[in-house]
Amino acid sequence: MKISVIGTGYVGLVTGTCLAETGNEVVCVDIDSAKVERMRNGEVPIYEPHLDVLFERNIKANRLRFTTSLEEGIDHGDIIFLALPTPEDEDGSADLSYVLGVSNDIGKLISDYKVIVDKSTVPVGTAEKVREAILENSKCDFDVVSNPEFLREGFAVDDFLKPERIVIGSSSDRATDLMKKLYKPYVRSGNPIIVMDEKSAELTKYAANSFLATKITFMNEIANYCEKVGADVDKVRIGMGTDSRIGKRFLFPGIGYGGSCFPKDVKALHKSGKEDGYAFKILESVIDVNQNQKIALLPKIESYFGNNLEGKTLAIWGLAFKPETDDIREAPSLDIINSLLDRGAQVKTFDPEAMDNVARKYGDKITFSNSMYDALTDADALIICTEWSIFRTPNFDKIKELLINPVIFDGRNLYDLADMEKEKIAYFSIGRKDIK
Repeated sequence: MKISVIGTGYVGLVTGTCLAETGNEVVCVDIDSAKVERMRNGEVPIYEPHLDVLFERNIKANRLRFTTSLEEGIDHGDIIFLALPTPEDEDGSADLSYVLGVSNDIGKLISDYKVIVDKSTVPVGTAEKVREAILENSKCDFDVVSNPEFLREGFAVDDFLKPERIVIGSSSDRATDLMKKLYKPYVRSGNPIIVMDEKSAELTKYAANSFLATKITFMNEIANYCEKVGADVDKVRIGMGTDSRIGKRFLFPGIGYGGSCFPKDVKALHKSGKEDGYAFKILESVIDVNQNQKIALLPKIESYFGNNLEGKTLAIWGLAFKPETDDIREAPSLDIINSLLDRGAQVKTFDPEAMDNVARKYGDKITFSNSMYDALTDADALIICTEWSIFRTPNFDKIKELLINPVIFDGRNLYDLADMEKEKIAYFSIGRKDIK
């Protein structure tokens, strides 16, 4: 099939590459000419495990091409995916200007039947707005489909190639049949293609992300309470997770969620509710708790150093909002860095993939290290913000040798308390007893 993907961010690039992998002819469109040129030369502009192999293979096979010409993309594709940014507006709502702007342009360019697919995460009612924007400039036959993505950064390629489910929001049999044909190779194991109306499909994505964010936030509240009463959140988590109604996933406490989806989607659903006269009280609490959770380690750090961080050097392991990505959007590490700099501390950092993105934000305000251990040299303490695998079994003797004070503030609960006591390292984590 002939497919076009408008936008080559995380979602667009993974979508285009994985659709090419099953033999489709894919054209990806982006307005950034320098980025398009790099992609034409085989450079993957984001870090996503396994994407580079598929990317290179499909470019060589001429199944995956890149252009800055929207006209070329519209002319090529029978199915046109909109994988455009829907950033958080000042009031928390989703900014649809990119989606609707391109939709308006599509109306000027289409000359035969097309299926326009909303792949971006969008509020309820967006499919109708896209339809109206296209109709302003075109009398051509077309359909608009809502097809939300459920891609986890760090696992996006696997999630696309082996989806748990595919949601298609469509009121057109013709469009639905085309979408089922497109996705058939990805559900050969029997996972469902779920067809529903457009509004329900749009809400499904927001509801799923908001529920998961709520689950994370609830566990963080339990962890905070554990610290107050002397309980151990690890034991509570295991006791809860063995209940099949609850499940084991998303019960790990820490310094809050970040990324491109959960923060934006929770706020957007909360805002949409307000606009429609409904108050999502749970989501309001989730937003507030998560913002405070991002700096949950800060009081412990300040207390350890006598409430004076002026001139202290703090090492940070992990900058990305989660492991296996270079994405720093809404990353808790940024809130911690800002708080430390505000208090006069110096910050040394290491992350396997995200340092270039952070450097564009902070420049020479913080130090970027060549390795996880280089970051510890002459540092007063270590703070862990992201649970990269390489941080899970470090050389503790080396940590103690390099740090001025043998102390770790762990925002992801990577280490066993008994091990830290044996290592004689002061250790402060989330929802567990402090080892001083």
